[in-house]
Amino acid sequence: MTERQWRVGPPGRGRLVALAGALMVGAGFGAATSLLNALSGHFADLDSREATTSGASPLEIASTLLDSGWAWAGFAVAAGWLFTRSERDAKTALVVGAAAGALGLFAATAAYSAVDVWRGAAASSWSEPVVWWVAGVVLGSPLGLVGAYARRPTVVGLLARLTVPVGAATQMLVLPTGRNGRITAITQGIVGTAAAVCVLLVVGLFVGARRRRAT
Repeated sequence: MTERQWRVGPPGRGRLVALAGALMVGAGFGAATSLLNALSGHFADLDSREATTSGASPLEIASTLLDSGWAWAGFAVAAGWLFTRSERDAKTALVVGAAAGALGLFAATAAYSAVDVWRGAAASSWSEPVVWWVAGVVLGSPLGLVGAYARRPTVVGLLARLTVPVGAATQMLVLPTGRNGRITAITQGIVGTAAAVCVLLVVGLFVGARRRRAT
C-alpha cells in the first residue's frame, strides 16, 4: 500500500464531521479527567498522615494516570489516528490529523476548566486556561500529526506508533506522578508494564507484516 492510498474519509462534509468528532471526544476526555479528580479526592482523607505518606485507592491511581502529561499527549495522538482515514491525497490526511489533535486538546482543556469551575475547584477566571488552550493547539498539532502517520505501514509509521508507549515510560521515569511514594510506584509499574507490552506488540506486528509482504 502506498502513501497515495491513504484517505481521510469522505471529502468536504466527512472531514468536518471528523473534526467535530475530535472536539466532542476532547470535551469528554477533559470533563472525565476533572470529574475523576473530584471523585478521587472526595473518597480520600487527604489531611491524614497515612494518606500523605502511603495512602492510595483505585480511583486516585486512575486519576493520577489520566491527569498525567503523557496521557494528554497520548490523547492528541489518538485523535490524530482515530479521525484519519485513507485518502488518495496523503497531505490532506496529515492536515486533518494535525487539526484533530489540536482541536481535541483545545476542547479537552476547555471542558476540564469548565468542570473545575462548575464544581468549585477553580476560580471563575479563564486567564490560566487560556495559556493551556494555546499550549494545546501548539502541541496538539504535531501530536495529531504523529497519530496520522501511525496509520502508515512504513518505518515512519512504526516510529509514530511507538511514540506514546515510549513517551509514557520516559515521563514516568524522569518526571513520575503521584501524591506519595506508593502511588508513584504503582503508576510507574502500570505504565512501565503497559508500555513494554505495547512496544513488543507493535514491533511484532510490524515485523510480521513485513515478512508477509516479502513472501
